[in-house]
Amino acid sequence: MTDRRTIPALLEGASGEAIGAPGRPSLDHEGLRAQVETTAAELAGLGLGPGDAVAIVLPNGPEMAAAFLGVASAATAAPLNPAYTEGEFKFYLEDLGAKALIVMEGAETPARDAASAAGVRVIEARAGEAAGAFSLLGAERGEPAMNGPEDVALVLHTSGTTSRPKIVPLTARNVCASAEAIARTLELTPEDRCLNVMPLFHIHGLIAALLSSMSAGASISCSSGFDAIRFFRWVEEVRPTWWTAVPTMHQAILARAKRNAEIVAAAKPRFLRSSSASLPVPTLKGLEETFGCPLVEAYGMTEASHQMASNPLPPAARKPGSVGIAAGPEVAVMSDDGSILGAGETGEIVIRGENVTEGYRDNPKANADSFRDGWFRTGDQGSLDDEGYLTISGRLKEIINRGGEKVAPKEVDDVLVEHPAVAQAVTFALPHRSLGEEVAAAIVLKEGAEAGASELREFAGRSLAPFKVPREFVFLDEIPKGATGKLQRIGLAEKLGLVDA
Repeated sequence: MTDRRTIPALLEGASGEAIGAPGRPSLDHEGLRAQVETTAAELAGLGLGPGDAVAIVLPNGPEMAAAFLGVASAATAAPLNPAYTEGEFKFYLEDLGAKALIVMEGAETPARDAASAAGVRVIEARAGEAAGAFSLLGAERGEPAMNGPEDVALVLHTSGTTSRPKIVPLTARNVCASAEAIARTLELTPEDRCLNVMPLFHIHGLIAALLSSMSAGASISCSSGFDAIRFFRWVEEVRPTWWTAVPTMHQAILARAKRNAEIVAAAKPRFLRSSSASLPVPTLKGLEETFGCPLVEAYGMTEASHQMASNPLPPAARKPGSVGIAAGPEVAVMSDDGSILGAGETGEIVIRGENVTEGYRDNPKANADSFRDGWFRTGDQGSLDDEGYLTISGRLKEIINRGGEKVAPKEVDDVLVEHPAVAQAVTFALPHRSLGEEVAAAIVLKEGAEAGASELREFAGRSLAPFKVPREFVFLDEIPKGATGKLQRIGLAEKLGLVDA
């Protein structure tokens, strides 16, 4: 059996459509393999190979997808958010020790000036006719040394909120193991087509949408990024069998579904997938009713090359509110003293397995804090039921300490979104002079709906202990989100100007 622990090995043998984009001709699997070989040879001609970090700053789309696959096959791919400022680009390029930066031919991006300031070589990519086809300008082809399973294929930074972001190196073995686990979970076949709306500088889009599809010999249509208005036209054109997204994207899709009823009725996806944050149960049920297919909620993080657990497809049981069963690494729940807890007991979620990073780069303190007895500590709190289904109660660092009483924000969110007027709710800690922290909630109301703080407080009080009920409500048109569409809970009080300077 072929060793499928490198990206070129994962791409072997498939035929038919591989990478497409709305409005463009597709690249088939044979063409994709040739593109990966060409990119590897061009990098070799530029003196780049395994262990060399190559930053990629390309627009979301098929060239970004193919560039990741090519660079990660023969060097270390370091995708960066195109929306960064020059200062941010300079920080990441220097922190990564990047040897080169790939940008589109003629593209205006502050990454160019940042690379110049950091002494990093800039390489331009010229797009070909087919979606995903490109060449590196000025590069003669050399003899590439391809990555082995233990070479670092992808390097990403954690999304640091209160501290310096950590560097997460992921080997070819890590990312390929995760891609195959996702493909198994979703029962992907060559007939499947994914519509990608996730950023391709983030682990969710790179592994859950792109690499899982490629590992199954399936196809992917790479959009320019999530756009709630254009989304339904893409669905009509691409006819995807599935897509994966974060909850805020799913909520936006659901909100616009009625006005696109004909497209929705004709879509007939096989399933939908949600990850990267908790999906409110009303949204899950609404999407399943709207599209007439199951929605599987999964649990992932960068350090695990994305997927750790997932709800299975029918006829296996799906449990709304749970992120499912282990789907990649081993998953357990650990107590403060390091012992593994039994079913129904709450503690820190820990993982170990082929897809888990061996440690942060150049950060011995973070590694000492994050690994215990061979297990990686996720920083999430949760419990497993007697069937192995995992429920997350919150991030340990997000737990609100209200005068010694601990409040899991997600539990409060889940109650508030059940109110018929509430579209989104994010519970957060508000600094308090005597209690230390008070419970507050940011609320986005449904279009045309009305509800006040006292009504929501009374509603929450029917399901929650008094100390968990938010004392403060902030009503917003939109809750601040991170680069990948995740709602920002940590630091929200500061972002909303609720903390005295």
